[in-house]
Amino acid sequence: MAGRTAPAAGALLCALLWAAARAGPGDNPAPGAFGHVYRGAVNISAERVYAFAYRSEPGQVDAVRVYVNSSSENLQYPVLFVVRQQKGVLSWQVPLIFRGLYQRTYNYQEVSRTLCPTEPTPETRPSNQIIFVDVASMAPFNIAYELLVTRLENFQLETNKAFNFTASPSQPQYFLYKFPQDVDSVIINVVSDAAYPCSVVSVQDIVCPVYDLDHNVEFNGVYQSMTKQAAITVQRKDFPGEQFFVVFVIKPEDYACGGSVPSSIHGNVNRTWNLQRTKNLQVTIVPSIKKSVYVQAMFFSFLGFLSFYLGSVIVAFVHYIRVRRKASAGRLSPEHGSGMMTSSHPISASTPEGSSYGAIDESSSSGGRQLSSLERRPPAGSDTDSSVEEESDFDTMPEIESDKNIIRTKVFLFLSDLSRKDRRIVSKKYKIYFWNIITIAVFYALPVIQLVITYQTVVNVTGNQDICYYNFLCAHPLGVLSAFNNILSNVGHMMLGFLFLLIVLRRDILHRRAMEMKDIYTLDYGIPKHFGLFYAMGIALMMEGVLSACYHVCPNYSNFQFDTSFMYMIAGLCMLKLYQTRHPDINASAYSAYASFAVVISLAVLGVVFGKNDVWFWVIFSMIHVLASLALSTQIYYMGRFKIDGPDSDVGIFRRAVMVLYTDCIQQCSRPMYMDRMVLLIVGNLVNWSFAIFGLVYRPRDFASYILGIFICNLLLYLAFYIIMKLRSSEKLLPIPMFCIVATAVVWAAALYFFFQTLSSWEETPAESREKNRPCILLGFFDDHDVWHFLSAAALFFSFLVLLTLDDDLDTVRRDKIPVF
Repeated sequence: MAGRTAPAAGALLCALLWAAARAGPGDNPAPGAFGHVYRGAVNISAERVYAFAYRSEPGQVDAVRVYVNSSSENLQYPVLFVVRQQKGVLSWQVPLIFRGLYQRTYNYQEVSRTLCPTEPTPETRPSNQIIFVDVASMAPFNIAYELLVTRLENFQLETNKAFNFTASPSQPQYFLYKFPQDVDSVIINVVSDAAYPCSVVSVQDIVCPVYDLDHNVEFNGVYQSMTKQAAITVQRKDFPGEQFFVVFVIKPEDYACGGSVPSSIHGNVNRTWNLQRTKNLQVTIVPSIKKSVYVQAMFFSFLGFLSFYLGSVIVAFVHYIRVRRKASAGRLSPEHGSGMMTSSHPISASTPEGSSYGAIDESSSSGGRQLSSLERRPPAGSDTDSSVEEESDFDTMPEIESDKNIIRTKVFLFLSDLSRKDRRIVSKKYKIYFWNIITIAVFYALPVIQLVITYQTVVNVTGNQDICYYNFLCAHPLGVLSAFNNILSNVGHMMLGFLFLLIVLRRDILHRRAMEMKDIYTLDYGIPKHFGLFYAMGIALMMEGVLSACYHVCPNYSNFQFDTSFMYMIAGLCMLKLYQTRHPDINASAYSAYASFAVVISLAVLGVVFGKNDVWFWVIFSMIHVLASLALSTQIYYMGRFKIDGPDSDVGIFRRAVMVLYTDCIQQCSRPMYMDRMVLLIVGNLVNWSFAIFGLVYRPRDFASYILGIFICNLLLYLAFYIIMKLRSSEKLLPIPMFCIVATAVVWAAALYFFFQTLSSWEETPAESREKNRPCILLGFFDDHDVWHFLSAAALFFSFLVLLTLDDDLDTVRRDKIPVF
């Protein structure tokens, strides 16, 4: 063996001497040795050339690193280093200049670069390689330098094996990784104990030159900024050579990672600054999940929510059997009169449209004659859908307006007082909610889908993974999607929204049948059944899943409003439905409700643009919030009978408000006429004013979540008030609504636990957001936020069932006995 190596080494030395003889007088290459420090000086008439020879073994990747240093800080005459290889040239200067924000410059006297490695050849014999390092300067005086060339022993990273190293802005690092035979996807995990200096992790194809400086690292491949943690998922199919470079670059400033921008640095401080910018890093490459895990996750998602369908079918079947047994036993005769009772249940009957629900116009204070539903039903043939009929059924005459004032201002109101309008017209009014939300959903969702597709395309084309705020430790790509798991987990909203529509449809059909049979319980008993708002709630739940999936295609600050828009609508529709239950005649119309939602979403957009630091925006928003709360409270307190009349109506509302306050609170100091309503409105206004003050003082960056918090708190407050008043009125909760209430509370508690497990935050820089990233917790595929999606979908579904079944106990109670609150 030694006999074979000696002639080869002699031949290599002869080649070097021959190259030196052929070179010019100023280009005589000096044979160099790896690991030896060479010191010298260069000027305009004197340059140095070093030749480093080595042997490359078959199938081996050889990497060489060049370290240079110069004490000169003269930017007019830098020392120029040029490295020539067999297939490439790499050059740089010392001092090496980096530019930061506002054209700040940072100079480095120490530079270390890894040369593009020699590709392994199919030859079976070792091959000889030569590297020439040229050192030159245009300075008219001598400039000293140091040169050190070494061969890297740990250039290739291994799977599941951590590797530690250091890097700085002028001394970047990169390493090679080859996919094992049985691995199709890997996750590159990079960690550091220190958040700063800010760094960049890049994955690049095996192409020379390698872009490993701050100003060019973004030119090729996939990259992301980093403070303490970074993670990049790499798939074998994206690299035909089944190998890639992992590049680590330290930025000269930290502003890209959320750090402060240093003051301009000059003179001798540069060397100290260079030492401060050194960062210790650890990289570990681990295999990602296999394709079978994708299949398991899909089955889990769909089968888990299909179990809700199965449970609904079982409950509906059990209810059907119970109703049939009671009917055969003859236990369904009403307390006064006869007729078949259509009992209510989450998957069964209730009452929507048909003909007049014949409110009983009876009250102990009015002394009026009791009118049955049959007496007040329109004549045969009048059940038409014409617009003329619809307009004629509304109260437009002064006498009827006067009647409204008399009835709605009574101290004790019953449901019969607020269910006087023709049922057909009211049902049409609430159906508009359903058709309008479908129109809104289509026109809102299509541009959103187009936009997020563009976002994903930009990420895939540019490789900039700082655009989207994923949980990179649990982001599983599929096709063009970077985080398929975050999209798949929204399937629950769509499936349970559709199931809720089926449940409402079944109730609707059963109610229609009862109306056709002239069932007295359907006509004169229980809460009047209008299903338009329930249908709208089901569509809103499905659209929340669609838009949440769109948002998670590329989650960031700009498109977070997509994830929250239908949340506002869900909360608003739930409040409207809860109010409509006891106030069917005076609830808001679909047009005014959706116009209000449009205003809220517009404010959310303005908050995204101006809500960060603009105080004027928060002042205006807080004023709008407080005034809207007062106006809505006034309408609720006076049951919609608070009017502004007279020629000076522009100031009449203020004059009337002052008179009411003076008369009721100062002059008489009497007890409020509607005590229950007053308590609710006082508490509600205190909550809303607290939100307004909080926003004005702290100005939260997440304006969309701030508005959503206002909606949710008001909904919870109203729901709690409704249940308390229901129990105070000696009404009861049946087992099904009680189960739904308990399930709602438990599932919401669990969902909120996972919601507050923050895995990313677009309120911070992408690098700071990645510090919050955590591994998957469910099936190795879903993270905490995906579990929040699953649980929140179930919680919303149970919440809807609460509203659907809450008053099922009143189906056998006359409407003139059901209190309004």
